Amino acid sequence: MPAVIGIDIGTYESKGVLVDETGTVLATATRQHGILTPHPGHVEHDAEGTWWADFCGIARELTAAADGRAIGAVCCSGIGPCVLPVDADGDPLRAAILYGVDTRADAQIDRMNAELGEAEILSRTGNTLSSQSAGPKIAWIAENEPAVARRTARYVTSQSFVVGRLTGRWVIDHATAAYFHPLYDLDARAWRIDGCEWAIRVDQLPDLGWAGDIAGAVTQSASEATGIGEGTPVLVGTSDAIAEALSAGVSEPGDMMAMYGSSHFFIEVLAEPHPTRGLYSAPYLFPGTSVLAAGTSTAGTITRWFADLVGRDHTEEGTFGALAAEAASSSPGAGGLLALPHFSGERTPLDDPHLQGAIVGLNLTTTSADVYRAMLEGIAFGVGEVLSTYAAAGAAPVVLRAVGGGTRNPLWTGLVSTVTDLDQEVVRGSGASFGDAMLAAIACGVVADRGDALRWVEVSERVTPDHELTSFYAERALLWRQFQTAVIPVMHSLSSKGR
Repeated sequence: MPAVIGIDIGTYESKGVLVDETGTVLATATRQHGILTPHPGHVEHDAEGTWWADFCGIARELTAAADGRAIGAVCCSGIGPCVLPVDADGDPLRAAILYGVDTRADAQIDRMNAELGEAEILSRTGNTLSSQSAGPKIAWIAENEPAVARRTARYVTSQSFVVGRLTGRWVIDHATAAYFHPLYDLDARAWRIDGCEWAIRVDQLPDLGWAGDIAGAVTQSASEATGIGEGTPVLVGTSDAIAEALSAGVSEPGDMMAMYGSSHFFIEVLAEPHPTRGLYSAPYLFPGTSVLAAGTSTAGTITRWFADLVGRDHTEEGTFGALAAEAASSSPGAGGLLALPHFSGERTPLDDPHLQGAIVGLNLTTTSADVYRAMLEGIAFGVGEVLSTYAAAGAAPVVLRAVGGGTRNPLWTGLVSTVTDLDQEVVRGSGASFGDAMLAAIACGVVADRGDALRWVEVSERVTPDHELTSFYAERALLWRQFQTAVIPVMHSLSSKGR
């Protein structure tokens, strides 16, 4: 049987896998990269130098590792929803604007809410507008960079850009397109731009498809750049979180993925759409499937920030593990500290791009271990807020699958289970790239069907709450929420005055 290739483009790293018909990973390849932050609230990627360069380098490494074995199909996922304007030749016209961590489009959100009406947007898209919405970021380009907007042939996201380079076709999956609100009609599963014509033309949006559809075939020029054989089927692909959910075996109603990455992201599969304020409603990977999703703005990125702050090289082997061990040496309650982890604003359920990080309780005995533990506890309290929102909507998860690099930090996962009083099944595989490989295997017949692909998934361990601490952390969570409520006006005032 042929092997398949899955490649995922993340916020700080791209990863690819070569997988055979049994789900065995034959080879892996990674590339590290950074983000661009040209202004406060602006978070970007160089699409050419990061997305396409990473994909080409990883693909060449994996095809070399295939050692002559045929490649049945290739699938790419990526961070999303991103906004990248490309010209008629498919070349980027500016750096790509990233997902909800980029908070530049406040004014455009206000304009769209005023002109369309919040009730109409919720009815049309199943969502309210937030920093996670791609539509206002497209409008930001229209209003702030009109020359770019005039030259734009398509607005695409990360995996769409790669698929365009591979096949010449500009296409986006429904699961990612649903985050282009208010430009996507959730019920009709179609683009809808009425009321937004001042910002975009419908021909500037990519074709719509399902993640597992074949978008096209690798062209001769793309083959030369990537090493993947000309004519190899290329899937539409999807966003990284959706692909990672599949890699964790999240497929039935009530299954939820908790992704421990640069941010937290949550995806619960539902039998039908369930629009809920404070959460994201969207299609899933396959026709007839839906999800209710949520995301915080910062999680693993705080570890990177803290490593820099205390003079640690965060690319050094074992640095993150060493920090986690130090934090574990601090007692529960972090020496009396409470920390708000809103370093890039906050997504669900607060939907407030003006929030910032904060610490209270510092004194002359405070250690760096206390500070880092407080940050991890604050992240866990934020997860508790998210899952409480699901429960209030009548959509509490039945099965919670934990994935991502952060699951290697036992303090972090343990705090989340204790704060939420929920068990977690940890799946430590190759993440979103493995989910991409599963989709590729289904599409090209390397496996018989979705059920066969799901048999590739293995649970590594179970994390359970520390019931001796659940009451303690319930009290701390209440204090944390009071602290958050008290400082929000101060944060808004600071944001309005600039830095």
